[in-house]
Amino acid sequence: MQRYSAASRTAVRKHGKKTAAVAALSVLALTAAACGSGRTDAGGSGDGGGGDTITVGTTDQVTSLDPAGSYDNGSFMVMNQTYPFLMNFAPGSSELEPDAAQSCDFAEPTVYKCTLKDDLKFANGNPLTSESVKYSFDRIVAINDPNGPASLLTNLDSIATPDEKTVEFTLKAANDQTFPQILATPAGPIVDQTVFPADKILDDDAIVAGTPFAGPYSISSYAKNSLVSFTANGDYKGILGTPKTSSINTKYYTSSDNLKLDVQNKAIDVAWRSLTPTDVESLGGVDGLTVHEGPGGESRYMVFNMNTMPGDTPDQKLAVRKAIAASVDRQALSDGVYKGTYTPLYSVVPTGLAGANTAYGDVYGTTPNRDEAAGFLSAAGVATPVQLNLQYNPDHYGSSSSEEYAAIKSQLDATGLFNVNLQSTEWSTYTKERVADAYPVYQLGWFPDYPDADNYLTPFFAPDNFLQSHFESPAITSLLDLERTTADENARMQIIGQIQTELATNYLPTLPLLEGKQIAVATDAISGVDETLDASFKFRFVTLAKS
Repeated sequence: MQRYSAASRTAVRKHGKKTAAVAALSVLALTAAACGSGRTDAGGSGDGGGGDTITVGTTDQVTSLDPAGSYDNGSFMVMNQTYPFLMNFAPGSSELEPDAAQSCDFAEPTVYKCTLKDDLKFANGNPLTSESVKYSFDRIVAINDPNGPASLLTNLDSIATPDEKTVEFTLKAANDQTFPQILATPAGPIVDQTVFPADKILDDDAIVAGTPFAGPYSISSYAKNSLVSFTANGDYKGILGTPKTSSINTKYYTSSDNLKLDVQNKAIDVAWRSLTPTDVESLGGVDGLTVHEGPGGESRYMVFNMNTMPGDTPDQKLAVRKAIAASVDRQALSDGVYKGTYTPLYSVVPTGLAGANTAYGDVYGTTPNRDEAAGFLSAAGVATPVQLNLQYNPDHYGSSSSEEYAAIKSQLDATGLFNVNLQSTEWSTYTKERVADAYPVYQLGWFPDYPDADNYLTPFFAPDNFLQSHFESPAITSLLDLERTTADENARMQIIGQIQTELATNYLPTLPLLEGKQIAVATDAISGVDETLDASFKFRFVTLAKS
């Protein structure tokens, strides 16, 4: 997996001068089919693609179709199909290339300049210009929704539009090694300024009615978290290319049991996020179905709210976090709950990414150590058992979450050092309550925006980060700024390693638990699944075809 080094920046310069007929999306939730609220005309010509309609099923939920109001897998999956991005990843590649842009490059160390392709327009006929790009990014920063992606844009200072095709991003820190990749993340969708208000989140139905789409697909009908229909947009000119199938339906499930049953019975064509490990094992033996695996990158972890977690002082709170780190048995979670489809994760950066280490394993060991945990608590004067309110989500990260967190509760309780009160909340409420200090300790998962270690660092640990857990460290902030602006690859990797070790040793704002592969189950009539399960972590509808 690549990071965005000076060498890869040169690759972007070269790719800015060529075209490609390929397509890109994200590791997010996929869904299926049909009618509902919103317009019935997609707005695009529908040219390109062919064959029968393909239905993709998922348990991931959409928070919002407004890029300023969501930063989750389910929402970004839809955005990847429908919105334009300046930069993107071709299927089968983790190499960043221009998409709506004709070219992008650093004009100066603090100025990243993009030139748009000619005659771009949204599906509603409105022109897509440099002002659309500026409006989109300025809007995310201004709204700064707690569940939005504004934390990805902390290095953005200002945006200039010298003409209708030119966009100049001025950055606060020079030589940002990650900013080009951020253009392909949830912070990167380009929206129609005549449809989206500048100062508030737009309702999903209003978005669909306005058809402000310019990706490879438009939404032709929309029933939120139930049924959605996508139709190929013949005006799309980006690197993702012409969709192989002109009509994709997505279907949302509240239960992985029903998702498994429908793909087993061939009632849907693809099941993508999230089947249980037992389901995957079972479906692998069904005639006419294939289990497809791609590189990992998904992580599962616990978040500590620095204000509301147990402990009367910062030192006591840190001791509680360290004691939990020394008590959790990741291997038991991997074997007992996930049957190896998720494996132990011993750092905030998953294995396989450049710069990853095993900091948590190095500091706290890879097997539980009750005596060590007790020592942390005793040294800080923490009375035991610690009363711990632990929250998890049962419907967003797969149904195995309940078994996973029941196992964690059992592990912690068994030490005699903790008394865990385990509770769950559905995703629609969870996203609001977690950023309102309702949960002292809680579950989250992460699906990477781009294949670089920084994507597991800056969004979590920079000031005003996505977690909203009240963690901030000037020392960590300084190291984050340094790793993002260090062009020498070896030096940058050393800094990334230092950040992981510092987090594990002195802070523990999160506790990494498991990392997982990309897994999709499809009927044998479907091709193109393997092409999209790549190291960019982006699932793309455009590669899917049905024979």
